Amino acid sequence: MSTLAEERLWNRSFILCIFNNLFLFTYYFALLAVLPIYIMKDLGGSVEQAGLALTLFLVSSIAIRPFSGLIIQKIGKKLSFRGSDFFFVFFALSYLWIDSMWSLLFVRFLHGIWFSILTTVNVPVANDFIPENRKGEGMGYYVMSTNLGLVFGPLMALLVIQYTSFTVLFIILSILAGLGFIFCLCIQVDESEPKLIEKQIRKKINIQDIVETKVIAVGLVAMLTAFSYSSILSFITAYSEFKHLLAYVSIFFTVFACSMIVVRPFVGRMYDRKGPSSVIYPSFIFFAVGLIIVSFLTNQWVMWASAVFIGIGYGSLFPCLQTIAIQSVSRERMGHAVSTFFTLFDLGLAVGSIIMGLCIAWFGFQSTYIFCAAIVIFTLFTYKKMVVPTFKQKHKY
Repeated sequence: MSTLAEERLWNRSFILCIFNNLFLFTYYFALLAVLPIYIMKDLGGSVEQAGLALTLFLVSSIAIRPFSGLIIQKIGKKLSFRGSDFFFVFFALSYLWIDSMWSLLFVRFLHGIWFSILTTVNVPVANDFIPENRKGEGMGYYVMSTNLGLVFGPLMALLVIQYTSFTVLFIILSILAGLGFIFCLCIQVDESEPKLIEKQIRKKINIQDIVETKVIAVGLVAMLTAFSYSSILSFITAYSEFKHLLAYVSIFFTVFACSMIVVRPFVGRMYDRKGPSSVIYPSFIFFAVGLIIVSFLTNQWVMWASAVFIGIGYGSLFPCLQTIAIQSVSRERMGHAVSTFFTLFDLGLAVGSIIMGLCIAWFGFQSTYIFCAAIVIFTLFTYKKMVVPTFKQKHKY
């Protein structure tokens, strides 16, 4: 790694990592938003088949996630990074030739595998270009590119299909994925960490090859956070439609993103100077307040107010928790740490979406969002008991 990369945060490679991640998640969330419409309109599928297509991607992604760290260790970051990005782009192009539900389901399943590996290896690659004393700030900006994809992706996809066709959308998304791959090729990936492959190649795979035990505690906190956030990610649109406020959902996500961007410089610096708890405790409170506000949704102003609190709260929590996971392990175990962290986070989203759907059906939207706020407060105390003691032993703030 160059001296320049060590001296300042906004070096060339870090900027390329951010744009690579932005285009990846813009693609992901754009497709997520319009795929059910595509299945029902162009392929003549049902709502159940649309759900299956979305679930298959998630299933393959979660299934391969625990092994992503092992894959990165065995073949190296560079090959994992460029190889998974290449195959991600390949399957992005394949949507142009889909002509049946079966072919779509096949592509979705395989696409999820490469998405899982790529999103896992992206983090340690980007981390290499963040100065040691600015990890909180740098990782915060990096994760912000994911959240911006959540805003830009659906907005772009809905706009394109409104005026053109799904074929045009798939071409645009493939170009985006291709640009991300070009950025990937321009990033000088460092492979200088100690390699234990030769010693481990003849051994049987054990639990340490799949799970990084040092990040299980922070991973469980991330899982509970994702569990509550699934109520927003999966059901805010349905809740808005129920309240006759569907036209304002796009502004909700825009306010969410703006709130997150405004506080990002302050949050990152506070993490680095005063420690993660100085950010995480108030972020949990903001997130819980935002969920309580959205539970009393009556008009667009209440919706946008909740977006401010959730954007500041959840938008600050996720990058801080991910940074803790990275800082808890040695460099050569970073791939395992990220795969363990994301496995638990993905499980929180997946299980949360199912449980929230049942809660909404049984108790209604308002009670469900209040329940989620209570889970967030419970998660705060879980963080205090499980993460803070062990992290303080290794890091002095």
